[in-house]
Amino acid sequence: MPLTYQIGEHDGGYAYRVNDVWSEPFPDHATALAAAKAASLRQQLGGEDADISFETVDGQWQTEHVSGGDRPETRVVDTIPNA
Repeated sequence: MPLTYQIGEHDGGYAYRVNDVWSEPFPDHATALAAAKAASLRQQLGGEDADISFETVDGQWQTEHVSGGDRPETRVVDTIPNA
């Protein structure tokens, strides 16, 4: 399932969101759409392998090795066409 960047009205302007996390607001729809497309492209850039640490929802810390080439498929969905 691709990681979806969704455009919408937010905080007095337009923004994009991934899951329930919104970007900063932009003054107009076109700027928010361009920012979402740029973020989506950056998400697909590979990098170096790394060991990462993160806290799970139950408060436990985990460390795992991740591949720099393991990138998600992304898409941009504009929910406000013709804005």
